[in-house]
Amino acid sequence: MSRLMLRISLLLAVALIAIGCAKNTLRDDAGDPDVTGNIGSPLVGASPADVYIDLSGAYLQEGRLTEAFMNAKKAVIVDPKSSNAHYVLALVYQRLGETGSADASYRDAISRDPRNPAALNAYGQYLCDLGKFDEADGYFRRALKNPLYSTPWLASHNAGTCAEMAGDLVRADQDFRAALQVNPRFAPSLLSMADISFKQTNYLSARAYLQRYAEVAPHTAESLWLGFQTENQLGDRDQMASYGLKLRSKFPDSEQAKYLQTIE
Repeated sequence: MSRLMLRISLLLAVALIAIGCAKNTLRDDAGDPDVTGNIGSPLVGASPADVYIDLSGAYLQEGRLTEAFMNAKKAVIVDPKSSNAHYVLALVYQRLGETGSADASYRDAISRDPRNPAALNAYGQYLCDLGKFDEADGYFRRALKNPLYSTPWLASHNAGTCAEMAGDLVRADQDFRAALQVNPRFAPSLLSMADISFKQTNYLSARAYLQRYAEVAPHTAESLWLGFQTENQLGDRDQMASYGLKLRSKFPDSEQAKYLQTIE
């Protein structure tokens, strides 16, 4: 069975000055920054298509979409019953911007293995990106019901991101906490909890989550701007100045740094 980790960019990430849901690269010891999951269901045995699935995933990571597509199609031809083959084809179609084909391939993958957690999670993320929040949440919950899902924090995080996009901060808070319960070092959820805490005016909590985030991941323009805003609310001018200095020096061309210049 293929266990290749396929890294897809956070499709739902939003890099805004106000600090949306953006999550960036993690350190190696902090876990996988991808929120799509592994290619492959632990309930599915070996398939003759696995070699093509692995190749497609590798090419997809490298951005070689033509090769990724060719191998994904070969995987489906070799074993049309393979859920994982249709899953990787869906991921390729999604990267190519062919939404209709991506949707059909996700559904093909899930119809062949209704408990494939990676496919369920990725399809939920895909639907959320289209603004179909309720439908997406259902797929995240289905993924989380599989006791053999090796990275359940990814689906919990995706569910939280989707809930936040839908404006449900209470549900988002619950889902991000669920992700951190099983993976306390998952940086995207730590940053999301800092963001939600700030929005709920719980600034001490926001500070604490940002400190935990900094222990497992390098700061981004978004996290530094959130830290600047948090310390401003807490009245710690030294920490505020420190965040501002790091933001200007590390990310001088970011929207956050440019905005900071206008208010200083």
